[in-house]
Amino acid sequence: MDLLTVKHISECFVKPQFVTESMKEPCHLIPWDLAMLSVQYIQKGLLFTKPPEAYDQEDFIKTLLDNLKHSLSLTLVHFYPLAGRMKTLTTQNPPSCVVFVDCNDSPGAKFIHAALDLSIADILSPTYVPLVVQSFFDHDRAINHDGHTRSLLSIQVTELVDGIFIGCSINHSLGDGTSFWNFFNAWSEIFQGQGKIDKYPSNLPIIKRWIPEGYDPIISLPYSHPDEFISRFEAPQLLERVFHFSSESIAKIKARANSEAKTQKISSFQSLSALLWRTITRTRNLPHDQSTSCRLATNNRSRLDPPLSQYYFGNCIQTVRGFTTAGELLEHDLGWAAWKLHEAVVSHSDKAIREWLEAWKQSPFIYQVDRFFDPCSIMMGSSPRFNKYGCEFGMGKAVALRSGYAHKFDGKVSAYPGREGGGSIDLEVCLPPNSMKALEADREFMEATS
Repeated sequence: MDLLTVKHISECFVKPQFVTESMKEPCHLIPWDLAMLSVQYIQKGLLFTKPPEAYDQEDFIKTLLDNLKHSLSLTLVHFYPLAGRMKTLTTQNPPSCVVFVDCNDSPGAKFIHAALDLSIADILSPTYVPLVVQSFFDHDRAINHDGHTRSLLSIQVTELVDGIFIGCSINHSLGDGTSFWNFFNAWSEIFQGQGKIDKYPSNLPIIKRWIPEGYDPIISLPYSHPDEFISRFEAPQLLERVFHFSSESIAKIKARANSEAKTQKISSFQSLSALLWRTITRTRNLPHDQSTSCRLATNNRSRLDPPLSQYYFGNCIQTVRGFTTAGELLEHDLGWAAWKLHEAVVSHSDKAIREWLEAWKQSPFIYQVDRFFDPCSIMMGSSPRFNKYGCEFGMGKAVALRSGYAHKFDGKVSAYPGREGGGSIDLEVCLPPNSMKALEADREFMEATS
């Protein structure tokens, strides 16, 4: 299906409703932020069923869009860096590049209204996932090769025959998944409270960047042009499918992993990740001595000493990994693989975090997707702990959660809470066609889903 079948109806920019003193100051980035400069935007969105009034009221869409824009302008007062623009200051001798967010010189966040002549059933069909969902998100790059930048936040509201998709794209160098969903939840809360409560969300974000001890708040990268650290990544041909695991299925997988490892310390997510790691490795038919790993995105906020608030807005993540060879992974049981992931998680302490920061300080680097991930490993991203289905915009609970075209590569797995809650999990899996076919035919894996 051609992506151009999506009809763009209108486009505008939304600014914070009023300017505060904080907005007048540049927002400088810390190592975790700067490392993400070449990483694609976080792109997630929610699919809603049109309520009955959508068919009875001629101005339903106009009213919805007006309310979304108004509540967004109020939310941006608190998340004001999202309405800014990236700026770069470079020198040639010695090579130096300072990247920061200018919260003043910007038209605001981009807001797009689009339409697509398909139904919710069409969108939820596996046939349409890789193509149509891409059309729900604005396409571009955080910092282009010429140094010019796009909106750090883009909202795209796409009207379907019987539904509404609200897609949100946020520059990853401004925030991680925790920050993304804190923003989405705050926007939802302010939307629902228009005319009923004041303009403040219940949990205000902490915008001030956490500066590690010994760091200058203005960090200079050893480059003379953005072209030296910004790259484009084009994913190979992939298939994408969402697999559902009920709370009962998750409990069985966890119990099995702990029983086989003779422990009670392995978590549900570590157990599920180990199942994916072993299954996908099996589908790839890798050589016995081929190195393989499973990376887990890890929130550093609670691991720091003293800890940071969960409402700290910015990047505060790293990845931890369990690694072995394909042969050893498949010769051992699920509990053995899960224990490797458990050890990786518990060893990620305040000391380990600060050692990473010190190493980055001595030799700064920018993540490049095509170099950081390999086709013999898997990456578990996002989190089932985020309050994703709690985001409502006057149309009830979302029908489904979907992600955009960014961050898709062989072995990328994104974890979402199941719509029914209760500890259920949805896994969005990206694999080449042959591997996906083998995954769908894998008896152990498919029997664990529900």
